[in-house]
Amino acid sequence: MPDLKARLHLNMLNNFKRRNRLLPHLFRTLKREIFSRNPYGLEWGDPEVVEPLQFIRDRFVLPYVKAEHSAVEIGPGGGRWSRYLVGFKKLYVIDYHLELLEELRKNFNKSNMEFIKNNGTDFPGIRERSIDYLFSFGVFVHLEVHLIEAYLMNMQSILKPGANAVLQYADKTKIMAQNNKTFSDNTPEKMRAMVLNAGYKILEEDLTTMWHSSIIRFTI
Repeated sequence: MPDLKARLHLNMLNNFKRRNRLLPHLFRTLKREIFSRNPYGLEWGDPEVVEPLQFIRDRFVLPYVKAEHSAVEIGPGGGRWSRYLVGFKKLYVIDYHLELLEELRKNFNKSNMEFIKNNGTDFPGIRERSIDYLFSFGVFVHLEVHLIEAYLMNMQSILKPGANAVLQYADKTKIMAQNNKTFSDNTPEKMRAMVLNAGYKILEEDLTTMWHSSIIRFTI
């Protein structure tokens, strides 16, 4: 099971870059990078066209984007979800891998964004009680339980009272998660217990939209 130092996403990023350096794909690459500027990560689904991801976007992301609020995205990848979060007054994008933050800068380097390399589960440089919204998709599905617990404890200090936190996590009650060796051993029951034990109040759960994972929204 991947740990914090696992190169899972770095290897996938390198494969992505190698594929797009091949001469037969040159025109497609130029068109995408220069004209459409599609971010790295869309190979796992584009929220613009994949219906379950559209639902996640419209239910758990867009309603919370407010120009006067501040937000955190954990593990932004190439920005497939970040593009919906740039409307916040301040957006902190956090990743353990500097290479992924550098990839994100290629498509998103706006004045209201701050790129932060963390030490695994912390939030360096973010003021206490300053965050209205926290989002992560494609990260917690790979994190072991002890890392999820550490993240839940550490995010307490940065969230404002009443803030919304939305996390996607691996759901091993689903066959596609069971067959994915990179997914952590997590279930809605386990995730629910971790969130409650960390002192949060669960506001909403979505156990059906995604085919290999589930969504939880909670507050402090």
